Amino acid sequence: MAVGLQVVGLVLGVVSWCLQSSCTSSQVWKVRSQAESLSSSQWQFEGLWMSCAATSLGSVQCSRFKTVLGLPAHLQTCRALMILSLLVGLASIIVSVLGLKCTKIGRTSEHVKEQIALSGGITFILSGVFSLTAVSWYAARVIQDFYDPLYGGVRFELGTGLYLGWAASFLAILGGSMLCCSCRKTSPVPPARQFSYNYSTTSRGQSIYRAAPPSDDSSSKAYV
Repeated sequence: MAVGLQVVGLVLGVVSWCLQSSCTSSQVWKVRSQAESLSSSQWQFEGLWMSCAATSLGSVQCSRFKTVLGLPAHLQTCRALMILSLLVGLASIIVSVLGLKCTKIGRTSEHVKEQIALSGGITFILSGVFSLTAVSWYAARVIQDFYDPLYGGVRFELGTGLYLGWAASFLAILGGSMLCCSCRKTSPVPPARQFSYNYSTTSRGQSIYRAAPPSDDSSSKAYV
């Protein structure tokens, strides 16, 4: 049961990392609202790295953001969070593979492997939280600008890149939780107490059996 949870959690984590990569490189985080567009044959959409315009004829023109310091604060923060989630997710995959019970690495004990798998699950959850924070913050700004009556810029709507980010975050948190649940805390079983008896004969011919002192330094008993 634990092996199955670990394998499924790792697969979900790998899928979430792939979706996070697609979300980070996607240029469709927000799409220009068709309600304000003068022509339905033209589309404008933006991502974390560039702004693009497309026509119904299939031509797409993209231009990278020419400045970094001049970008809005939420856009710079979302960039950092998505890159951080990718790095943490990649480390989670490596750590989780090393902690699987079906993998053999030298003479690593089962307890140590459970701790490694637990670390991989926690980092998967952390990666999902990073990407969830980025896409949710970006979506909140898009919705705020759309419903703001005093906003004088172009109004945008939510793009497919945000939905990819939400799906990736959910899978990362789910996979990390499954890895954490596969590591059950087991109490060590105390070793059985063993007694050894020493046989000795006194000068009067009596046989005396003495119990050796136990390991916990308790008082010894003699039986005659």
